[in-house]
Amino acid sequence: MKKILFVLTSNDKMGDTGHKTGFWIEEFTAPYYHLKNLGFDITLATPKGGQPPIDPNSESKDASTATTERFDKDKETQKVLANTHKLSEVSMADYDAVFYPGGHGLLWDLVEDKNSIKLIEDFYSAGKPVAFVCHSPAVLKNVKGTDGTALVHGKNVTGFTNGEEAAVELSKVVPFLLEDMLKQNGGNYSKTGDWKPYAVEDGLLITGQNPASSEKVAAKLAEKLNSLAS
Repeated sequence: MKKILFVLTSNDKMGDTGHKTGFWIEEFTAPYYHLKNLGFDITLATPKGGQPPIDPNSESKDASTATTERFDKDKETQKVLANTHKLSEVSMADYDAVFYPGGHGLLWDLVEDKNSIKLIEDFYSAGKPVAFVCHSPAVLKNVKGTDGTALVHGKNVTGFTNGEEAAVELSKVVPFLLEDMLKQNGGNYSKTGDWKPYAVEDGLLITGQNPASSEKVAAKLAEKLNSLAS
């Protein structure tokens, strides 16, 4: 059975605004259930371990989806989520791929987290897929390839757009705009219409634009793992 490590934020504060944040629940539930249904074994990790903060906005009625509703009734997965491993205690060698759900929270912890940066570099250099959705491509900001340049340099990538950030009125709150950072780091950034599903695969690197892209990223990750196994 192929094993996938999910890495989530431990940060529940949006800078010094006083607003709560965390990870976006749909970006966890959609890939989690998609990959579970295909028979993958999933382990969850966070910088601090234990229960990661769920962005309150992602639990609103407007943000509800079939997979978030499934999660609301799923005591077993709720328990797994409440007991995540500490990121410093997980090893790339134990997994076949890594996936990062998004949400604004990670902009203030995982982006600069040395364990996270090393983990992604280790997965990639070992020929294992690395996948990100919505805001989580932000964690690639400080990740380097084996040649010492930014991992995204020269690669096809996507992520939360400047237009989507403006629509949620957080352009002035976030530490940096994800679309701009990916371009500045040399990524071949592309996007579709705001809030539409869109995912890009470039070798071992898989990125998705927004919450609606979560399942697309999971499907591409599953296909990549299956193709590497065959």
